[in-house]
Amino acid sequence: MFEAISNAQKSIYLEMYIFQDDMEEFDFFHLLKEKAKQGLWVKIILDPFGSAGLSENAISELKKAGVEVLFLSYLLHRMHRKVLVVDERIAFIGGVNLHQKSRFWNDLMVRITGNLVAKTVVSFIKSYTNAGGRDPILLDRNNKIAKARVNTWIVDDAPIREKFHFKRIYRKYLHKAQKSIILTTPYFMPKRWLSAMLHQAVLRGVNVEILVPKNTDHGFIMDRVNYFYIYKLSKLGIKFYMEEKMNHAKAIIIDKKEAMVGSQNLDFFSFDFNFEVGVFFKDLKAIAKLLEIIKEWKKDSVVFDSKIHKPKWFDYILSPLINLFSLFSRIF
Repeated sequence: MFEAISNAQKSIYLEMYIFQDDMEEFDFFHLLKEKAKQGLWVKIILDPFGSAGLSENAISELKKAGVEVLFLSYLLHRMHRKVLVVDERIAFIGGVNLHQKSRFWNDLMVRITGNLVAKTVVSFIKSYTNAGGRDPILLDRNNKIAKARVNTWIVDDAPIREKFHFKRIYRKYLHKAQKSIILTTPYFMPKRWLSAMLHQAVLRGVNVEILVPKNTDHGFIMDRVNYFYIYKLSKLGIKFYMEEKMNHAKAIIIDKKEAMVGSQNLDFFSFDFNFEVGVFFKDLKAIAKLLEIIKEWKKDSVVFDSKIHKPKWFDYILSPLINLFSLFSRIF
């Protein structure tokens, strides 16, 4: 991503949940400023909560250099997307945030070239419009980009329009799985429909594996919630791999033939509230590479043992409270 921006000649479109000016080896903040000063079209969309660490002075520096900086937020709806498009020729979609803390996490980004980049540009323009962007040249691009016919596509969730494509896609592909389901997620708070579909897959004889970090970046409470749901679903026959290293990746692989990588977690925030994006693909070479990465991550993992990690008394209070919050927030 850093190299792509360094070689940019015309435009850089960036969407980030967390973007800060604290990175050392890969200083995206100063690189974007320099590119804007060189006359490139640089547009950034951020989440005001996730990127709260970016100071007003830093934002002012970006704008002074010529960067258009927008923030996208609607009440409880977070802009959780991670997208980069360079020169409308190369694009990246996945789970990587741009800040120093996440520099050493396991994570995934898909590098996109060819016809699908145009669809990524359209996806960015939708966010740009939702964030209040008004550049007529960029908005006009949305009407001129041709729709490509490929076995790969971009998945958008837009909660303000009540469009929840991720839920539909997960339902569809979990239901059609015949042999295997592999999931990676840092935060595991499945809604009842997701737990039910995973259980149904196990009952059909599908091998279901989920990779999660042993300890998350959000500390004790998030870890307890993760372990509570992991315990419940492990009793249903789902195998969980607990990684020593923080894993922030979000992916689903069905029967080793179809896969999606994106920004979505397996929690109610991603499925019901957040602006999310993913790239779905059937390219067997790309899937083989993804499976190779998963295999390496498993080597640094231990299989969850429900006999050792039993819920504590407060877990039975915490979990219902979170479910209640998700229902209340959805109504709100």
